[in-house]
Amino acid sequence: MPLARRPVLRPCPVPLHRIAAAAALAGAQLGASAQQATATDAATAAEPGKLPTVTVTAERRYENIRDVPNSVSTIGAELLDTINTGGQDLRGISGRVPSLNIESSFGRAFPRFYIRGYGNTDFRLNASQPVSLIYDDVVQENPILKGFPAFDLARIEVLRGPQGTLFGRNTPAGVVKFESVRPTRKFEGYGSLAVGSFRTINAEGALNVPTGPDSALRVSLLNQTRKDWVHNTNPTGLTQDFEGYRDSAGRVQWLFAPHKDFEALANVHARDLNGSARLFRANIIQPGTNDLVAGFDERSVTNDGKNEQTLTNVGANLRLRWGLGGDLSLHSITGYEHVKAYSRGDIDGGTPGPIPFSSETADGMPKHRQITQEFRVESSYPGPLNWQGGLYVFHEDYKVESFSFDTPNGSAQDGYQRVRQKNDAYAVFGAVNYAVTPELKLRGGIRYTRDEKQFDVEDYSNSGFAACVGPTLGILPPPIRCTFADLLAAEGPGGSLSASPRDSKVNWDLSGTYALSKALNLYARVATGFRASSVQGASAFNFKSVASPETNTSYEAGVKADLLDGRARVNFGVFYYNVKDLQFTAVGGAANANILLNAKKATGQGFELDGQAYLTENLLATLGVGYNDTKIKDPNLEVAGCGSVPACTMTDPTGPNGGRLVDGNPLPQAPKTTVNLTLRYGQPIGAGEWYVLTDWVYRSKINFFIYESVEFTGKPLTEGGLRLGYLWGNGKYEAAAYVRNITNQIRVVGGIDFNNLTGFINEPRTYGVQLKAAF
Repeated sequence: MPLARRPVLRPCPVPLHRIAAAAALAGAQLGASAQQATATDAATAAEPGKLPTVTVTAERRYENIRDVPNSVSTIGAELLDTINTGGQDLRGISGRVPSLNIESSFGRAFPRFYIRGYGNTDFRLNASQPVSLIYDDVVQENPILKGFPAFDLARIEVLRGPQGTLFGRNTPAGVVKFESVRPTRKFEGYGSLAVGSFRTINAEGALNVPTGPDSALRVSLLNQTRKDWVHNTNPTGLTQDFEGYRDSAGRVQWLFAPHKDFEALANVHARDLNGSARLFRANIIQPGTNDLVAGFDERSVTNDGKNEQTLTNVGANLRLRWGLGGDLSLHSITGYEHVKAYSRGDIDGGTPGPIPFSSETADGMPKHRQITQEFRVESSYPGPLNWQGGLYVFHEDYKVESFSFDTPNGSAQDGYQRVRQKNDAYAVFGAVNYAVTPELKLRGGIRYTRDEKQFDVEDYSNSGFAACVGPTLGILPPPIRCTFADLLAAEGPGGSLSASPRDSKVNWDLSGTYALSKALNLYARVATGFRASSVQGASAFNFKSVASPETNTSYEAGVKADLLDGRARVNFGVFYYNVKDLQFTAVGGAANANILLNAKKATGQGFELDGQAYLTENLLATLGVGYNDTKIKDPNLEVAGCGSVPACTMTDPTGPNGGRLVDGNPLPQAPKTTVNLTLRYGQPIGAGEWYVLTDWVYRSKINFFIYESVEFTGKPLTEGGLRLGYLWGNGKYEAAAYVRNITNQIRVVGGIDFNNLTGFINEPRTYGVQLKAAF
């Protein structure tokens, strides 16, 4: 059976402003940057003045988003293109849907995801996260893999709450799901070039070529570059300029579909990144406040160390589908990922102000391999009952190297550690859908997971200390150690630097929808989630630590409605979740440690609102609101407070061991409120259309760490963008000018708390122009 043809571009009676607006919302159409072709398809799919249907795969099937008994949001094509134009990485989609936060202390290489305030602030390269990122149906488990750029995408879906019965692994908080544009049987493509401030250049394009009556090839490329724009005022600093990068990525897909009962989609992708690591700035926080110091200049620092970051990532996957007859199909998804990374930075931030001790470190991943395999059988019966079930296998093996440097003596290496972690897991899963009546539909799923890790310290040395000393209080600095033997001896008689946790868990979910009308559905869902044990190695500052598994039970209910005869859409839901044995990473502090621990419990509750509407014939608006009230509930949980000089202002009570009791605190990096808003106004003029698009995202204050302090509480952040453009040639050509962070609001978005009042900031205002063409 030949591949299905997509509609060709031709004169369309639908006004251009409706075409472009529909394309922005067509999350399930061929989008991301091929908006011109997408626009025609989307407008054809929706009547003039009405919103197009949004199709998602949150339940591993193509479904109208209104029929999914789950809290799901999509990020559309036009907004993705707007973000990419300015050279932004994945952090640019933070807050673009309710309750999604993304941040990083590594920069472009290592984003950390949070859904409903639930995530992990661990900066180590073997950290696990409760939010899973799935790219083209393959889980990206290691945090370094999660930064692969978003380009030439059909859609991004954000699934909130546990998703473990159907997706991969480690999904107790939710899933962020990327799906590339698939090859089609049509010669087509697009190209985009944007040039902006700081000599930012964003070049992106795709070429789709039929390779036969039953096959097609699609090649997608992205190259983002920016010149260094922060100058080092220290003439002897090893790195003189910062914040530049070259981030290149490509993807080649080949689709073969000879008949309706077989399809093969092969995917090879790669990324190469070279640029600045996260830039730490010493003493930029005014003591006793969370304000930037007077006279702060984001375009200069005074560092004495070296800053660099490199990453190469190569991967491939093969997705197969066989029709088995009798309305059954077999799906196979095979994935392979390999990444090498190295990141080095001046952690103490340099001067001005007091620097109690120098800290320059690096982390690298010289070896990494991830292999995944899934087999899934799915039914498509015409009757009320359908089901799917399968087997999932995961293998990962990698080494992490950590370095420390003696900055005052020319940044000579004075510390080294190499660890190796192997992770093998398998799962069996199944789900049943049953239509009790045409209005009432139920779904239940179950999954059994077995997870095994092997962690070993292979080498260690540290010559930066005069002597090795004995242990002190448990949460205060443990023994300073100099050699591998010292580390081993500190673990006590019979101790080991290795760890091999073995975990197994059964998770389940139950959900349902009830249609009050063809345009109005109620839904409810209860689900459980699981994250396996995590391991952190011993070092000069902390003993080996192992966090036991965490489990999450989530409850949610809501309404999904198409309103005003299809001119508006609103999804609203409330939720509550309870995480037992929540895995925390106590980062930095007076001990300058990185220690894994379990909190007895943490809870989150709140609501999410997601809406789109035509306010007038030419004006399209979208609004998203998330409210997340999170709390740590463990009266005995004590962590080290900050060790900065000048001292930060702690607000938590002191515990029996001299640390800080954090019971009742919100989860770190968990804003209570997130809001996103877009407005697009289009005005046809002659054979084209002028348009203006503005997008805004707001998040309330956040804690950087588990404890609370005045200085390390991030202020509320509001960032807005503006885009003015002209479409012509039936939407095939576009020229636009843009501004990002239009108010130039600068905030401290993260900190280093063991040395001084060091912080790092969001991007300043940028602007530029873009030209796109499709064929």
